[in-house]
Amino acid sequence: MVFELIASNYCYPTYVGEASGCYVVNDFVTFQVAAICGLIGMTLGWRGVMTKYSGFYDLPTAWNQVFWGILLGGAYASLADNTLFLPFYESYITGTRSAELNFVRQILIPLIATIGVHFLLIRKRVRKGGSQATSGWALGLAVGCMLSIVLITRKIQHDVSTVFDGATILLIGFYAPRMEALICSYHGVLMLQGKRLGAVFRTVFWRILALNMLYFAWDNPFAWVFIIPPILLFKDTAEKWVWDSVPKEGRRRWRRMQADKKREKQASARHIQLPYTHLEEQE
Repeated sequence: MVFELIASNYCYPTYVGEASGCYVVNDFVTFQVAAICGLIGMTLGWRGVMTKYSGFYDLPTAWNQVFWGILLGGAYASLADNTLFLPFYESYITGTRSAELNFVRQILIPLIATIGVHFLLIRKRVRKGGSQATSGWALGLAVGCMLSIVLITRKIQHDVSTVFDGATILLIGFYAPRMEALICSYHGVLMLQGKRLGAVFRTVFWRILALNMLYFAWDNPFAWVFIIPPILLFKDTAEKWVWDSVPKEGRRRWRRMQADKKREKQASARHIQLPYTHLEEQE
């Protein structure tokens, strides 16, 4: 397994000794592996939805949201790691529930992140072009990327000894950015519909659920059965959200471009068929 080889050769390079029987984690290489996985997941998430209508929505604003998403996502991932994941990890190791892992924190941390997303999507620059959905998708990809980096780092630090551990790293890197992108894009759509307060309450519920499912999937591969199908199910819905945020003039230009491409394909197909028709007539 590739991840086992990387972990054994680079992430755990220094053997402590026979007494402990373990290796010291190379934090630098571990972070690089986690960052590569998270960035690849963010890139694939962008290519899947944003590139389809590229050039017809407010692209500069979307890229601006990526920058803010990295800052917000870094703060959110760090705060969630210290106040939620570490107590979860302690409970996982000891087999007893940590007193720090309480329901209030599980609501408060995602709520803080949701309020941050709300303020970024309510800015005049975003509202002016009606690009809440596309800006939300870009913002969510960056937030999810930072969240995946922290979770993958913790996974490598804990153990990468089985195929399931390697698969978990890949799946977190691929799906965590998409989960946050869906939530933030949905937040933007609700704001575009004038449901500002409803956007906060609805998306904080989905963010709490998403974060807990990622923690569950961190050590239990069975959890992906409940994560992957909904994300795939809402793929077409996300494309519709992005399409709805494209200005009317942009939609007309996109339809004209698609019609021109279709006519070009039909014309080229007729040109290919004509030589064969002439040959058949000569025979």
